[in-house]
Amino acid sequence: MIASSDTAAQLSEFGEKGFLVLRGLLPAPFTERLKREVDHWVDSGLRQRSIDACLHPDRCPVPESVELELAAHGELAVFPPLLELLEEKELLGPSFVFHHLHSDRRPAGAPGKAWHHDYEQRPQRHRRLPMVHALHYLQGLRPGMGALALMPGSHHEIAEKDARSGLGTAVLPGEVLISELPPGSTVLLHSALFHARRAGAAPAAGDPGRYMIDASYCRTGEPWPPVKPYWRRILAAGRGLGLGQGRWDELFEERHFSAYEPGGAGRAV
Repeated sequence: MIASSDTAAQLSEFGEKGFLVLRGLLPAPFTERLKREVDHWVDSGLRQRSIDACLHPDRCPVPESVELELAAHGELAVFPPLLELLEEKELLGPSFVFHHLHSDRRPAGAPGKAWHHDYEQRPQRHRRLPMVHALHYLQGLRPGMGALALMPGSHHEIAEKDARSGLGTAVLPGEVLISELPPGSTVLLHSALFHARRAGAAPAAGDPGRYMIDASYCRTGEPWPPVKPYWRRILAAGRGLGLGQGRWDELFEERHFSAYEPGGAGRAV
């Protein structure tokens, strides 16, 4: 269901521009629960162990827990206002699958991330089926926190993920810069849209850091490549917890994926 005229206007332009901003989508009590879980994920070492298991699957075990098993993170993956919007024909339509979820907390002053996109296809060859990243900014964004730069329309290009990485985080003609968002805001990107994270300003006393969870979904129709070697474990967690049950029954089904191939898995900004 489209929540506002502003969202409806952005939705009509999504095909052309490749992004949509949902200010304050997540209720404050929900974002507080999510922030506590992000703190646990980072401070307990689970985040680093999940990264190690992806980078070095031959010698690093699958982490004992995955993000979906954190209660609020599981709820976020199937947050009805988000999934109802994804059902719109301009986005994914009625049949789509959960792809992955990443959770992170970055300190103020952290470095940026070069221009890239996150559309999973190896090699990149077409854009027949859309993939969407939902970037959830739990604390919102403020100037100096690490702005999100977008290149509207670039999702129409057939290009490898790192095709613009040589530009670093440079300001590009025609870019859109998102530097201010209220807490609980979400930015939806067509996953093939080139984007970058600018470096944050020097930390100030009491700065809470930059909390961001990105969740990705893709339209069904052909197999999608997974990004984590233990992807079956993640989907099994979604099914075992009954996430999406009764409304989005296909969301965690393995048959929508191809075999895992090492390398090429990106992280959003």
